[in-house]
Amino acid sequence: MTLTRRHLIAIAGAGSLALFLGALAFEYIGGLLPCAMCLWQRWPHRIAIGLALVGVMVPNAIIAWLGALSMVVNAGISLLHTGVERAWWQGPQVCGASAAQDLGSLSVDELFDTTSGPQLVLCNEAAWTFAGLSMASWNGIFCLILAAIWIMAARRPA
Repeated sequence: MTLTRRHLIAIAGAGSLALFLGALAFEYIGGLLPCAMCLWQRWPHRIAIGLALVGVMVPNAIIAWLGALSMVVNAGISLLHTGVERAWWQGPQVCGASAAQDLGSLSVDELFDTTSGPQLVLCNEAAWTFAGLSMASWNGIFCLILAAIWIMAARRPA
C-alpha cells in the first residue's frame, strides 16, 4: 500500500497531537509545570494539528509545506531551549515570566508566604530527562521527524 499525501498529512498531524497531549500529560498528570519556552513549543504543534485537519480534507502541497515549516520552527525553538538548559547560551528574559506575572496581584503577606503562591519555572532547568536528553531535546528530534513526513506529503503527487 502506498501512502497518499492525505495519509502522510494525517500521520504528521497525529504525531503533533500525540506530542501536544504528552506535554499536557506531563503537566497535569505528572505535575511538571512548563516554562515559557515550553509553552512556545506547543504553538507550532497546535498549528500543525489545525493544518492536518484541513489537509486531510483538502490534501494540497501548500498545506503540507506549511506543516513542515511549523515543525522546523518548533525544532528551532527546541534547539534554543536545549541550549539554554545546557548553558550553551543565555535564555530570553521572559523565562519564568509566565508564572511571575501573577506576582503583582499578591498581597505583601502572600508574597512572603513560603507555603503557597505561584511557582516560577525556569527555562534553564530541565524538569525531566530520558537518555540524557530533556523534553525540549526530544521534542526537537520528533519535530524533525514530523517535518520529514510533512515534506514527503508535500512532494507526493495529489
